[in-house]
Amino acid sequence: MKKYRITVNGKTYEVEVEEITAPAPAPKKETPSVSTIEAPKAKAEPAPTPAATPKKATPAGKLTINAPMPGTILSIKAKPGSAVKKGQVIMILEAMKMENEILAPQDGKILSIEVTEGSSVNTGDILAVME
Repeated sequence: MKKYRITVNGKTYEVEVEEITAPAPAPKKETPSVSTIEAPKAKAEPAPTPAATPKKATPAGKLTINAPMPGTILSIKAKPGSAVKKGQVIMILEAMKMENEILAPQDGKILSIEVTEGSSVNTGDILAVME
């Protein structure tokens, strides 16, 4: 194995590469021809707007915690009325087979939890309200 140091966007990474000594596949005898075909121009039509899900109004001075991505609520760690610290886990959201922790953005009190365990959420859906 050989070690390399690679810099991508200002970050340096160390990688190990293993050399595989398998024979390379034989090149194909035929060369595919490539041609450019211009697609017909379609009239510009406005894209259909998805049906908006009604969102609850947030009282003034309250903070909503929204879903960062679509997924399923696996577990709820905080209860309405409980005090939370900034960075404390409020709930676990599963998205693309990954468990994502939804954290409290500030110190405060959970006023309400707007979802239940097992429910599906979309990006931007209100998960909880806190003060």
